[in-house]
Amino acid sequence: MKKIEEKHTLFKDREDACNSLIEILPKHILTSEETVVLGISEGGAYFADKIAQALNSRMDLLLTEAIYSNINKKLPIAMVGETEELVMHEALIGSFGVSKDYIYNEASRKYNQVIFSYIQKYRNGEVLNGLEDKYVVLVDECVETSLTMLTAIKTVIALGAKNVFIVVPILDNIVYRSLLNVCDNLFCSQKIDDYISIEYYYETIEEFTFDEIDTLMSKAKIRNQEIKLKNKN
Repeated sequence: MKKIEEKHTLFKDREDACNSLIEILPKHILTSEETVVLGISEGGAYFADKIAQALNSRMDLLLTEAIYSNINKKLPIAMVGETEELVMHEALIGSFGVSKDYIYNEASRKYNQVIFSYIQKYRNGEVLNGLEDKYVVLVDECVETSLTMLTAIKTVIALGAKNVFIVVPILDNIVYRSLLNVCDNLFCSQKIDDYISIEYYYETIEEFTFDEIDTLMSKAKIRNQEIKLKNKN
């Protein structure tokens, strides 16, 4: 059995991790009018908001929902995005003998019951748009199975993104090398071996709540409008 080491702190908190990412981004490329920053999870929304403010660029959420095995309800085996792009973990699906019909039915249910409700809430029913010929920056606070990130990549490519950048504060080296093959560039503050779990690397990290996301998105809507008007002039 692998021995679990003592907590190895890399960041004080989310703000510290976010600042470390902002320092390494190519700001000369990611200009306000050319860039869209997308958070792809609850915690990723915090990072995306801070990074978008630093770049003075549009910020939004890219909505996804996990599809769990019908045998193990805690095991994600696929992911569906808000343009109904679907990414499946073929090895797990094969291991559990899950039918594709089950996955497609669950994807449709998750989209209609969950994702669409968030589209209504955050964008008044409008599907994510305005990514054509843009640098799209996909931001998350961690990547474990890669299902969410791969779904996000598939979605923004389908929506016409010119280049896709991934920004994550910490990644396992194997995941880092894997993601490099599916994006245009990847920015990560800390690359490590044998990733354990996110709280292991922070001195303090609290769950980012839906109420906090609501507040964040309300402010982001105002900033996005201001940026849009400024870029038109």
